[in-house]
Formats: sequence, structure tokens, C-alpha cells
Amino acid sequence: MSPRILVAGASMGGLRAAEHLRAAGWTGRVTVIGDEPHMPYNRPPLSKEVLAGKVPFESLAFTPKPWAADVEWRLGTRVIAARLAERTVALDDGSTLSYDGLVVATGMRPRRLHCPGPLAGRHTVRTIADAQGLRDELTRPGARVVVVGAGFIGCEVAATAVGLGVAEVTVVDPLPLPMVGPLGELLARVLLKRHEERGVRFVLETGVAGFEGEDRVTGVVLSDGTVLPADVVVESVGSVANTEWLDGNGLDLTDGVLTDEQLRVFPGVVAVGDVARFPNARYDGVPRRVEHWSIPTDTAKHAAKVLVAGDDVEPATPFAPLPTFWSDQHEFRLQSFGAPALGLDDVRVLEGDPEDPEGDVLVGHHRDGRLVGVVALGGKAAAMGAARYRAGLLKQPALTVQGAS
Repeated sequence: MSPRILVAGASMGGLRAAEHLRAAGWTGRVTVIGDEPHMPYNRPPLSKEVLAGKVPFESLAFTPKPWAADVEWRLGTRVIAARLAERTVALDDGSTLSYDGLVVATGMRPRRLHCPGPLAGRHTVRTIADAQGLRDELTRPGARVVVVGAGFIGCEVAATAVGLGVAEVTVVDPLPLPMVGPLGELLARVLLKRHEERGVRFVLETGVAGFEGEDRVTGVVLSDGTVLPADVVVESVGSVANTEWLDGNGLDLTDGVLTDEQLRVFPGVVAVGDVARFPNARYDGVPRRVEHWSIPTDTAKHAAKVLVAGDDVEPATPFAPLPTFWSDQHEFRLQSFGAPALGLDDVRVLEGDPEDPEGDVLVGHHRDGRLVGVVALGGKAAAMGAARYRAGLLKQPALTVQGAS
């Protein structure tokens, strides 16, 4: 039987890995295993255009590249265990598959709140099924919505709910500002004001202690004892890496799957997407997970070459992707290039005026005087402004290549 590479995970990272394995010259079998019944699809619209009813669920599916048409897809099946030394994985249907190479692409799942109270009426947004269920609830007349978590998904869902005409939308978060981690205080304050002006209420620096209701949620109990009436709750409190199936193989799974600078996990095994915790030579040698849309493609391209090349991989070629994210909220967009979270101590306004309630604003995040990321908030002009800095960020030499850290 011909050699085979298994791809564990059938989301965007798994699809891109399969495509790049073929592009890198792998002529053996490629089998992709995924727990959802759907072919890979685009997740960012789930909390925005799809939830708002502007685009159909069917439009989310990716079309595999022609050169990957012979890839085998085993969908609706989950990988539950692996014996890396023996090069086998076990599936939840009772079967065991052997491999010559393995791509870890199992991604993340939403973190849930472990608080007393009913489960009915509480939602997360990660899959098509999640978005379908939440949309049905948001379109109920008179729905009162509480979003727990003021990160990307939480802010996007809140904006979408207001756009759907939901009268009461409240966002709860223990931090003092929405999205302050990736944006920094300056831009987070601008974001907060623009959300509030459009009808979103924020209860910040407060946690959730529990949920009221018998059969389904009727209220959210805050840590100070306050109760927020709620018919619908959206939990957006972070993600958990899907790595349990790799237990027992001596890997570092403390936060995703630790890789080396070439995305290698174990002999014959690489990791891609937001489950991979890797050092980015563009910044320093510290391994980090990156949950941005560009990362599945960037990691898949590099990891596929490494896996196909085996011992012949060029060690002098650093993996140094430029992370990219955007977030559409209300009628404005957040657009970023680079790693702004690494430069939160030195944020400078590059264009615009943060005090202008409707104007575009572009900020630069610096680390040791070096620009490491840009973030724009506003319309198309703001996004284009951020894009102008992309080329300069790409041209910067990788710090680890220079010997810095």
C-alpha cells in the first residue's frame, strides 16, 4: 500500500495542509479526518454576516484546489488517541489508521463557563450548528441578550445582535475595556465608545457567578450579586485546544501543541493552525499560539514542506509569518498586521484622531522602539492605511536571525 499522510482536523488548517502537501510534491495518499459532517468552511462570518442573515450557510464552504482533488475526506469522525512512536491514530468509530506522516490540525473549541444554572439558552459560536441555533434565538421578538466576554467573538456578536434589532444587548467582562489585550488601552477606549453609541451596554470589571432559571436561562448572576435579565446568553470566554487525543506521547500540551521553529512536534509529525504553539522568528524565540485567520494557511504551507522534505529540510529558513486579523463590528472594521499584543507598552497614533467619534484612527505598536504591529479602526480608508504598513513590516529582518530575542 502506498505511503500515507494523515491530517487530523478538517477545518481550514486541515484543508490548507492537504493542498500544500500536494503542492510540496507528496504523491502518496492524503487522508483528512474531521469531526464535523461538513467540508471545511470559513468560520469568521459565523458571528457576523451569517448570524445577521446576510449570507447563507451554504456559501461558507471552501473549494479545495484542483491539485488536491484526490484527497480522501473522512468526515463526522473524530481522532481520539494517537501512538506517535507506532505511527497510528485511533478514531471514535473504533478504527485504527497507520500513517507515514501526521499533521496535527485539530484546532480549538470554545471554553465554557462552569457556573451553576441551566444550560438551555446558553450559546457559543464556533460551528455552523452553533450559528444556526443562535440566530434562531436572536430573531425572537423581545429577546434580551447577554454576551459574556468582550473579545473578538463577543464584540462581533453584540454588534450583530444590535443590527438585528435586539433591544437589550449587554456585554460582561472582567477586564476594564473590550478587546484590550490585542488592541491596547487607547484603541479599546475608542471601541468601547463606538459600541455604546450604537446601543451596546457594557458591564466591565465584573465576572459571572451563575445563571438563573429552571429549564432555561432567565438571568445572569454577576460576581457582585447583580442579576441581568437574559433570554439568550452567548459565552465568548476564550478557547481550549483540542489536544487530549495526543496525551501519553510525552508532548508539551500546556497550551496547544508545542513545536520547534519548523513546526515539528515529533518525528514525522507537524502541527498547523491555532492549535500550534510555535516560535515566530520575526519577533523572538518565545512559542505562542496565534488565533488569526492568516495562520492556518501560513503554518500549513511551511509545515507541509517540512513534512515532505523530512531530514532534508533547510534549517536556515526561519518560519516568520506576519499575523493578520480583522473584525467587522457595526459599520466599521478593525484591521491589523503584525503582532500588536507584543507592543502594548508603546502605542502611538500614526493617523487620525482617537477623539473624533466617527473618524478613522490608525495606531502603531512598538517594542524596543521597533514597530511590531499596526491596528486601524474605521472604514475602508482605515483598513487601507493599515495595509500601507504591511510591506514595511514584512521587510523587517527576523529578530532571531539577527541574534536578538
